[in-house]
Amino acid sequence: MSYVDEVIEKVVAKNPGEPEFHQAVKEVLESLRVVVEANEEKFRKDALLERITEPERQFMFRVPWVDDKGQVQVNRGYRVQFNSAIGPYKGGIRLHPSVNLSIIKFLGFEQVFKNSLTGLPIGGGKGGSDFDPKGKSDREIMAFCQSFMTELCKHIGADTDVPAGDIGTGAREIGYMFGQYKRIRNVYEGVLTGKGLSYGGSLARTEATGYGLLYFTDELLRLNGIELAGKTVAISGSGNVAIYAAEKATQLGAKVVTVSDSTGWVYDPDGIDIAALKEIKEVQRARLTEYKKYRPNSEYHEGRGVWTVKVDIALPCATQNELHLEDAKALVANGVIAVAEGANMPTTLEATHYLQENGVIFAPGKAANAGGVATSALEMSQNSERLSWTFEEVDAKLKNIMVNICHNADAAAKKYGFAGNYVVGANIAGFEKVVDAMTAQGIV
Repeated sequence: MSYVDEVIEKVVAKNPGEPEFHQAVKEVLESLRVVVEANEEKFRKDALLERITEPERQFMFRVPWVDDKGQVQVNRGYRVQFNSAIGPYKGGIRLHPSVNLSIIKFLGFEQVFKNSLTGLPIGGGKGGSDFDPKGKSDREIMAFCQSFMTELCKHIGADTDVPAGDIGTGAREIGYMFGQYKRIRNVYEGVLTGKGLSYGGSLARTEATGYGLLYFTDELLRLNGIELAGKTVAISGSGNVAIYAAEKATQLGAKVVTVSDSTGWVYDPDGIDIAALKEIKEVQRARLTEYKKYRPNSEYHEGRGVWTVKVDIALPCATQNELHLEDAKALVANGVIAVAEGANMPTTLEATHYLQENGVIFAPGKAANAGGVATSALEMSQNSERLSWTFEEVDAKLKNIMVNICHNADAAAKKYGFAGNYVVGANIAGFEKVVDAMTAQGIV
């Protein structure tokens, strides 16, 4: 049995009931097979793959808090510190009822390679809780965040582990967590990113993942001799990533015709009204059913269906495993040119293979959505220097990072005989840097 297959078998056996983590490990190791086989004897002797698939440490803890009725609620908190070979652990905090250890480990594992790809000195980690912020009052959110940070603060720090936002964790939640960290640790440091501008946040951080996705997609299309301007785009989701991906796509001359949320989706043949979308989602925190009030010509549909619309480019920006094999078949039948992941692992393995086999340009999340974590690292730099850069400075650095990631993934794929396979290219480019650092630091 090959070393890759052995390690995949071990990971599945040692981590039962963690399908998302198994999926992430299989996807990455399969695409690294050519590199591993070229170094099999050394990697096996150093147990390199066993070490890279085993988190350095992981925490699971109780989060008790009191709701507005005086009832005590109990949630479960997580932090997985996966790999610190190239810098402090860096990765978001996800607040969603679906959160479990498998999802946090999959996200942390992916984060290792994504962070490596940025070229910045940050390791990989992830955290979260099965707490649902939807429908909670500000006081309840604060009560949860303070309780969560009371435990988490023992394990993080500006030079150890720097969490950020993720699904369910926006500026409000980061603010409450930062305040509690400062209060307990009596240290004012850049321990969280995604902070408000008045206390150490970075301009362009809100826009970063969505903007970065489009900078990457635009460059990838150019490498393939295609112009983004004039193309129609389907986007799933209506959170931070989706909103700013739609905004930047529109600025670059494309027409975005769909967005979605957990209850349904909108099709607007005239192009999504970004101002209306921001008003509904960022101000009112309402459902997309409201969109028709702003654009009567649009259509609202219950349930799933974003990928049934005929478009040139698809950008899944909602959550993991949202684009299934039947969706991939619908996209291909409708002549889609490219699919770039704005969310983390939103495309199932079967769907990814189908898209690639049918000649669709496919950009994996660890490369295409790295703009968020890249700008988080830029926020860390500003905090360390006690400086604030302008929006234009941060945006220019972001664009440069995304263009470099695109070229590095392209070059790595070509180097190993997989030209055009950006999943393999991104994984190899991220992996090689982490392996060099781990090897230099000995068996730790």
